[in-house]
Amino acid sequence: MDRREFLGGSAALAGATAFPAIARAQDAELSFFYPVAVGGPITKLIDAYAAGFEKENPSIKLKPIYAGTYQETIVKALTAHKSGTPPVTSVLLSTDMFTLIDEEAIVPFDDFIKTEDDKKWLAGFYPGFMENSQTGGKTWGIPFQRSTIVLYWNKELFKEAGLDPEKPPQTWAEHLAFAQKLTKRDASGNVTQWGTQIPSSGFPYWLFQALTTEADAILMNPTGDTTYYDKPGVVEALQYWVDLAQKYKVHPPGIVEWGTTPKDFFEKKVAMIWTTTGNLTNVRTNARFPFGVAMLPANKRRGSPTGGGNFYISKKATPAQQQAAFKFIKWITQPERAAQWSIDTGYVGVSKAAYETEAMKKYVAEFPPAAVARDQLEFAVAELSTHENQRVTKALNDGLQAALTGTKTPQKAMEDAQAEAERILKAYR
Repeated sequence: MDRREFLGGSAALAGATAFPAIARAQDAELSFFYPVAVGGPITKLIDAYAAGFEKENPSIKLKPIYAGTYQETIVKALTAHKSGTPPVTSVLLSTDMFTLIDEEAIVPFDDFIKTEDDKKWLAGFYPGFMENSQTGGKTWGIPFQRSTIVLYWNKELFKEAGLDPEKPPQTWAEHLAFAQKLTKRDASGNVTQWGTQIPSSGFPYWLFQALTTEADAILMNPTGDTTYYDKPGVVEALQYWVDLAQKYKVHPPGIVEWGTTPKDFFEKKVAMIWTTTGNLTNVRTNARFPFGVAMLPANKRRGSPTGGGNFYISKKATPAQQQAAFKFIKWITQPERAAQWSIDTGYVGVSKAAYETEAMKKYVAEFPPAAVARDQLEFAVAELSTHENQRVTKALNDGLQAALTGTKTPQKAMEDAQAEAERILKAYR
């Protein structure tokens, strides 16, 4: 293979890279952006992948650049695309698919699938992850850094509250009842320990989608041109979330920070948290107490949206770069690497084959919580994704925050969010 063909893939690089800047073929120096938005020592892992890749490909120099949140990274990626110097490959949210297609920023993977081995590889990803990776009969993204939302609980605090430390809540009613027992107040009535915490900054729509799924409501249609924010099940889900804080006072009031939620858990400020399985290794490393991991409690049904990042290939890259990027993406998502990435981070191994590797079998046997997010995929739904995804999601986030801070009722907040989403999406129908 021509040494330059590596450029796209090397840029993609490292486990999780998000987007490489333009490659200079003569000296093969590559920078790439990676969206760091989750706790844990992810940057060290990426650096290690970079070093490993450089070792296998000595003429390529890789320079990881950590680009902040997913939202900041998509903005940078699209800006680079419009200025004519886009990344060859990117790890961006799976939900950015429609936006990237509308901007003509990416190419489908189907053109690169040529051999039987390629076909087998593509067919190996979990169907739940492919729901946010395929549309119109084509595959636009390849699952890499994928997750579901899980419940973490402090077993010591359960025991103190007279709850069975091995039994997490199975229903919304139990979740509330447990949270009531787990909330502690001092003599003046100030809360010293919250029962439960669902973060509402950063990705409020995503956490909320767990509640709407459990209320058996869906937020959008598969073609990404219609939302259902004002449906009764959606309003019911928001009412439950609001009530935890405002009516029952077992959940912190107002906006709960995404980034500090694991820290609050480590510091025993809260007994149960809802967050990404991508925090699993972070919790395992930093929790100084026995903890449990479970599927989220059910209401009318169980469920969580899938989440996280996919690899994409730039439409403006040269055919040789695109081909190289494809080779790299296939390389990094092989079962052994997908298994190791899952063990190192807590993200879900993206294929069944990853869980059949010796390394993963051993890990799950030693640490059963590692299988929870995978098992929950059976009940998972596609993460909220539409055309103009940033704006349509913002309409929902604004509504959620209005309800959680008490400035609007859940009903009014969702009606207003739906009206705004409708205004944006009408043109796509």
